[in-house]
Amino acid sequence: MKINAFYLDRLKGASEKYQVSIHAFVLMTNQVHLLATPSDEKGASLMMQSVGRSYVGYVNHKYQRTGTLWEGRYKSTLVGSERYLMTVSRYIELNPVRANMVEHAAEYPWSSYQFNAVGKPIVLISPHYLYLRLGKTPAQRQKYYHGLFRGHMSDNTLEEIRAATNKSWILGDPRFCEQVAQVTGRIASPRQHGGDRKSERFLQKWSASD
Repeated sequence: MKINAFYLDRLKGASEKYQVSIHAFVLMTNQVHLLATPSDEKGASLMMQSVGRSYVGYVNHKYQRTGTLWEGRYKSTLVGSERYLMTVSRYIELNPVRANMVEHAAEYPWSSYQFNAVGKPIVLISPHYLYLRLGKTPAQRQKYYHGLFRGHMSDNTLEEIRAATNKSWILGDPRFCEQVAQVTGRIASPRQHGGDRKSERFLQKWSASD
C-alpha cells in the first residue's frame, strides 16, 4: 500500500531529524503504534508533529479532502526498558492478530516484526540494546524473538499497557515509577504487575548466557 510506504518514509525522515530511535512499530487501518527512544524530551513530540503534517497533507491531496485525520493529540507513556521493553514490543506487533487481521504476526507486512523476527531489512528500525542482547548474531536474535510470540499476552498485561498509554501513566516497576515521578512530576500507574512474565524470564535467561 503506497500510503503506508509514504508514512514510513516520512517517519524515517522525522526520526532522523529529531534524533528519535524507532525500535518497534505497527501501521493499522486507523492507528499507529510506536516504541521509540528520543534523544531529548521534545524529540518524540516534534517527530510526531512533523509526520502528522506531512501525512495529513498527502492524504488530503490524494483523496481530495480537507481537515484533520487525527482525533486529538497522540498518546504516549514512558517505558521502563529493563522489564517492559520486550513486552511493549510484542504488544505493538500483535495488534493485527488481536484485530483478527492475521493469525500470526509474521503474516502482517506493516510492522517491525518483519525485522525483529523475520530478518527483513527495515531502515527505519534502530535495534534497542535489549534486543541486541537476545543473541550474538542476527539469526539468533530473530529466532529467540520469534519464540516470544508463542501463545497470547495476558489480559492483565494488555490492560496495564493500555491504561498507562491512555492516562499517560509510567509503565515500569514501582521503583522506576517512583524515580521518574520524583524527577518529572508525572503520575505513575496505581497498580504495577511487574511486566509480562514471559518476556522477563526470557530476557533473564539470555542475559545470563551472554
